[in-house]
Amino acid sequence: MSDGTQTPAELVAAVAEAGLYVVALTDHDTTAGWASAAHEAQRLGVRLVPGMEVSCSSDGISVHLLSYLHDPTEPALLAEIEQARVSRSLRARRIVERLGADHDLTWQHVEDQLAADATIGRPHIADALVARGIVADREEAFAELLSSRGPYYVRHYAPDPVEAVRLVIQAGGVPVMAHPLARRRGRVVGDEVIEAMADAGLAGLEVDHRDNDPQAREHLRALAARWGLFVTGSSDYHGAGKVNLLGENTTPAEVLDEIIARGSGSPVSS
Repeated sequence: MSDGTQTPAELVAAVAEAGLYVVALTDHDTTAGWASAAHEAQRLGVRLVPGMEVSCSSDGISVHLLSYLHDPTEPALLAEIEQARVSRSLRARRIVERLGADHDLTWQHVEDQLAADATIGRPHIADALVARGIVADREEAFAELLSSRGPYYVRHYAPDPVEAVRLVIQAGGVPVMAHPLARRRGRVVGDEVIEAMADAGLAGLEVDHRDNDPQAREHLRALAARWGLFVTGSSDYHGAGKVNLLGENTTPAEVLDEIIARGSGSPVSS
């Protein structure tokens, strides 16, 4: 419901077809896909871990916080997410206005890429650029026109990751930092930010992810051991939106058990 190219139900069907037995749905800043994903998961015998990817920012550096099994109706977290969603929408319009001054792109072109209740973001603008033939794919769009270092970039409101950790816990969720050292995406936060998140209750680090290189993974495992965090893995699959393959990285069963034991806001569908 955010930046994947499949519906939540189609994602679950792809999981079943791939022979996987459990999947987490973590759209950016929305839980709108939970119901349809859970219905399809029950039909196909797939375990669904409902979640969300909270878009955060620390001193202008993007941080993504995964929230597993939180209560989607918890007021404080919901209010923060809604503020971020509104800011992202306004920011997207400003980016399109800037791009439109130099390229054949309008807001309607972007809207044509949106599903109902989608959390709009740069990936939708990238898809519009691809559809208009301005770039070949999302990767080219983000490397050039949508780069955070480029002339069309506009910042948006995002919660501080330390505060986001507290809000997720307050909502009964299990907070895990997504792809902490994905330097190919841009700047990453230092260890001191991760330590502050850990002090606030961060439960785990997403270590096994294609955007964490081998040296980064080794460093993250050392941090996890030092601060008592568990380690997860994820394909970060987006359908045709990324080259990432479904299930290319997975989370150990014992870690899933720990996530389920800690989460109190929503149940796993099975």
